[in-house]
Amino acid sequence: MSAGNIHSEELKPLRRNRVYWAVADGWVLAKRNLVQIPRIPELLVFAIIQPVMFVLLFRYVFGGAIDVGGESYVNFLMAGIFVQTVAFGSVSTGIGLAEDLQKGLVDRFRSLPMAPSAVLTGRTVADLVRNLAVVIVMLLVGLLVGFRPEAGVAGWAATIGLLLLLSFAFSWIGAVVALLIRSVEAVQSAGFIWLFPLTFASSAFVQTDNMPDVLRAFANHQPITQVVDAVRGFLLDQPEGNHGWIALAWCLGILIICVPLAVSLYRGVATR
Repeated sequence: MSAGNIHSEELKPLRRNRVYWAVADGWVLAKRNLVQIPRIPELLVFAIIQPVMFVLLFRYVFGGAIDVGGESYVNFLMAGIFVQTVAFGSVSTGIGLAEDLQKGLVDRFRSLPMAPSAVLTGRTVADLVRNLAVVIVMLLVGLLVGFRPEAGVAGWAATIGLLLLLSFAFSWIGAVVALLIRSVEAVQSAGFIWLFPLTFASSAFVQTDNMPDVLRAFANHQPITQVVDAVRGFLLDQPEGNHGWIALAWCLGILIICVPLAVSLYRGVATR
């Protein structure tokens, strides 16, 4: 082979499959979203303030009036706080995506040679990293107010993995909501409408045994309760039964439905 042929071969771009470019493009946009946090620290500050307020309110205002059996209420509470924190992060995903749509950034991204899923993946992955940082802060707050976890290495690994999976799954729900509504104000309201029944009609803050029959049946079988009960079992080194597997199935089911739905909606928005 001649030197000229060798040189021309070196100049050819590397051929990669679609999965590679979808991941690479998504990571580029994830970094773009993450670098906004140091520039706009309020994004992280207010994401932390809200769960801190919930911890303090339930620990010192409502905690004394809520009976959770023989367990201390703060130990019972923190699993619910962790799950609520990552679940509420889906609202930020929806708001951020709606802002990009309104500002025309999506039109600019559409003109670039990138995977259609990259905008959505970049947003959800960035929010996943942010939620992990918020959960770490919430753990420190919990320790300050008396939370005493008993989990070992495996328990902590299972807890973090399940929380991150829930965060990722719910962020895709937030993306679907944003792509359907596209108004920042409406997305913010709509995001909490479906989250409040799931978080408060669950085992996050109270035991479900004393709920009315219909409400108890809903609470015991919805995803937040399954994740909370699994995380609570992991953190307190208690038997969690089948809650971990059911929670895993819920998260994977949400991803199987919402990821292709969000990508399809994004393509529809981009072609308008």
